Amino acid sequence: MLLKQKELDVITELQTQEKNCVEKYRRYKEQARDPELKQLFGRIQQLEQKHFDTLGKVLNGEVPSCDCNDDNGKNYEPKATYDAMGQSEDKQSDNFLVTDCIGTEKMVSSEYNTNVFRFGSAGVRKLLADIQVEEQNHAEMLYKYKTANGMA
Repeated sequence: MLLKQKELDVITELQTQEKNCVEKYRRYKEQARDPELKQLFGRIQQLEQKHFDTLGKVLNGEVPSCDCNDDNGKNYEPKATYDAMGQSEDKQSDNFLVTDCIGTEKMVSSEYNTNVFRFGSAGVRKLLADIQVEEQNHAEMLYKYKTANGMA
């Protein structure tokens, strides 16, 4: 599959966003104080790395298959670490990290939504739409963490 220059530019930009997400989750995993949140950040970091790698395949002319039925958000059930009423320094710090990541997921999901129709290939559009759903699921997992820990 050959992509037009505009399509290559879009994939390259999306891949840059994914690289930034991988790095953000790596750093936030180190900064998080709650082991449950560290684990969640690590999980999402791996998922973002998969997106980065998938976009690299598209740049190389391959359109990987996608499941288009991701249940990560729906099936995530975090354990509560923090008291719903408490406002410890650790809780406030973790709340900042998880809230920032939700904002990032919203922005990245929006980028996929905006760019999906720039592609002539139905396979690429389907792949980008699938990644968008996965980004929404990341935000859902993060929000479920906030809710379970009295941060929402």
